[in-house]
Amino acid sequence: MTIFYFTSTGNCLAVAKKIGAKFPESKLISIPQVIDSSDLAFHDDIIGLIFPIYGFGLPEMVRRFMENAKWEAEYAFAIGTYGNMPGAAMRSVQRLASQKGNHFDYAESLLMVDNYLPGFEIDSEIAKLPGKQVDENLARIITDIDTREKQNATASILMRMITAGIGGGRFINVKQAQNFIVNDNCIHCGICAKICPAGNITVTDTVAFADKCEGCQGCVHLCPQNAIHMRNEKSTVRWRHPDVPLGEIVLANQRK
Repeated sequence: MTIFYFTSTGNCLAVAKKIGAKFPESKLISIPQVIDSSDLAFHDDIIGLIFPIYGFGLPEMVRRFMENAKWEAEYAFAIGTYGNMPGAAMRSVQRLASQKGNHFDYAESLLMVDNYLPGFEIDSEIAKLPGKQVDENLARIITDIDTREKQNATASILMRMITAGIGGGRFINVKQAQNFIVNDNCIHCGICAKICPAGNITVTDTVAFADKCEGCQGCVHLCPQNAIHMRNEKSTVRWRHPDVPLGEIVLANQRK
């Protein structure tokens, strides 16, 4: 099994690790590590894609990966993690795969914490986690993959309309990081640059943001000094998945 994933605060990497543990010979590949490769052809018995749903759609880097990758697999699955509503994202993912000559036999979304800072207060979202039954739902998904269940994603007409209107993360401006605030807590450790999957941050005696932000907010959530803030954030509390050390996210997202 080969699992491709995109992670910023560790949610998707945690899911990939748990699925990979069920299949001991699994390879986990971070999309930022291969996105610049000239050869995006892959072959395995099972191929999976795990990504966060942004605004009912795909992160731009995941979309670019799907548009350029070719894979051959007896069975392929896609899992989108979300914190509020998935919209028609998984239906869109299956359709995009087909358009590019690929396929997903199984598409499912997984409700997790919502860490979108302009929309949610993180302490409140963490308190909701027990009711979201993340472990139970992930166990069901793992069983489905193990038995090679087939599942086409569905979505209501309303969700399709909303997704068509704002899906694909089109509300995310690639220059949005230029509106981030870096306060005096910053010690110029460089962690923000290391975990940025887009390579959008440069740290010298200041922290500079370029214009290719993925909107993942990893730099905000994972700053060890809580020095990076969004002007419209609803919380100063930050989130990193407890099963994923910071170092693993650094290794996943530092572009080669």
